[in-house]
Amino acid sequence: MTITLSFKPKQSVKKLILALPERSRDVITKRFGLGKDSEPMTLDAIGKNYGITRERVRQIEDHALNVIRKSKNYIEEKTTFDEIEKIIRDLGGIVVEQDLLDYMTKDASTQSHINFLLVVGHPFSKIKEDDDFKHRWFIDEGLAVNIHGSLKKLYESLKDNELISEQEMIKSFLSYIEDVSEQYRTEEIAKRWLSISKKIGKNPLGEWGKTESSNVSTKGMRDYAYLIIRRHGSPIHFREVAKAITSVFNKKAHIATTHNELIKDPRFVLVGRGLYALSEWGYMSGVVKDVIKKIIEKDGPMTKKEVIEKVMKERYVKENTIIINLQNKKFFRKNKDGKYEVIK
Repeated sequence: MTITLSFKPKQSVKKLILALPERSRDVITKRFGLGKDSEPMTLDAIGKNYGITRERVRQIEDHALNVIRKSKNYIEEKTTFDEIEKIIRDLGGIVVEQDLLDYMTKDASTQSHINFLLVVGHPFSKIKEDDDFKHRWFIDEGLAVNIHGSLKKLYESLKDNELISEQEMIKSFLSYIEDVSEQYRTEEIAKRWLSISKKIGKNPLGEWGKTESSNVSTKGMRDYAYLIIRRHGSPIHFREVAKAITSVFNKKAHIATTHNELIKDPRFVLVGRGLYALSEWGYMSGVVKDVIKKIIEKDGPMTKKEVIEKVMKERYVKENTIIINLQNKKFFRKNKDGKYEVIK
């Protein structure tokens, strides 16, 4: 979504930099991408153009910004800065830089001019990205500290591979935020605040968790398969998994490749002919023989009927398949009570 501004960013910037002498105006134009090229130039690149050091360029830039802030032109642009301040407040008081720019315009050149207005404008403060958060702008330092702290607490509360719904994530997040105006406690603003974090995110299915988890930052067929089977909620054939990956994620999934990836990953358990479940659902690993062995070792000797009943809860196979495995004398035998036990 992009709004319609009542001011023209390029005209406002043009008026502001008229307060500068020619060289300072050129440095600011290059530094912020205010000319034909909207890509900002580095201090080093500008310094080479003028044959001066990068530190001298920085001094010229800082001086130029102060000159503009003290100029008559700056005062005359008060309504422009007021409108930008209102936009930031409406977006939650603290907002990711790119989200703010995209909200105001999609044009790269105009975004460069708005960025300059943010830099030169007195009410606006920027914090550069770090390991935890993206570039963001705010107008209330107390609110910014509150949101940063709440996002860190939220991250610490999440388990490594946990996935929760968007509603649960928002509810949990808001529970950590204290002393914030009710006007900010909305789903829309909460999602905007969540997007500030680099460590919390959502996967292609809209489920939230830690971004370092493969459940959120999906990278390949195994990760897509996990999300598909998890959403399905019960064992599913690998052919259907491949079909769903192609349909839901728009990723071409070959049936044979999908099967091979499922076999290799311990997150999945083959529970029937081509049927896969998630190991986190509690299914035992291994072929039918292994499952029988684990059941008897856990619960002790049992009758054929008891073995069949327990194995059928773990595997989608025919009773005869279980009986044939149970009759393998290398692994199982009947005791004096007629119950099956594992041969040590």
